[in-house]
Amino acid sequence: MAAQGVKVIAKNQKAHHEYFIDETFEAGIELVGTEVKSVRAGTISLKESWCQIKDGEMFIKQLHIAPYEKGNIFNKDPLRPRRLLLHKREINRLFGKVKQDGYSIIPLSVYLKNAKVKVEIALCRGKKLYDKRDDAAVRDAKRQIDRAIKERNH
Repeated sequence: MAAQGVKVIAKNQKAHHEYFIDETFEAGIELVGTEVKSVRAGTISLKESWCQIKDGEMFIKQLHIAPYEKGNIFNKDPLRPRRLLLHKREINRLFGKVKQDGYSIIPLSVYLKNAKVKVEIALCRGKKLYDKRDDAAVRDAKRQIDRAIKERNH
């Protein structure tokens, strides 16, 4: 996401460790005024968040947006479900995948694109423990190879 006018605000670091990511989508998010100000300030956490499709609409759950300091009575519940804005056909396709194939929909990042708050969501399959170990082994092997090449060149 190095496009012009894009500023990443929060990333879900655990998502790549916990899930195989098959497909990604960009979605708008329905926020109230003080939430937008909090997001712009960077007080947002994707750590335990996930998405759910209900009545043909997609909602993001457990997305924590801290209350805006100067928001007083206009602040909303930090963990309230927020609606994601996607095309109907995308929602229906995702719903079919989630129901049949054992997929999950996980938010990967929240960013500003042309002054609008966007969420990158992914269609994911959960990793088993041995998959995580395999990934760690591959990472370690690559690190050792890179070290050996670096030492050899010096």
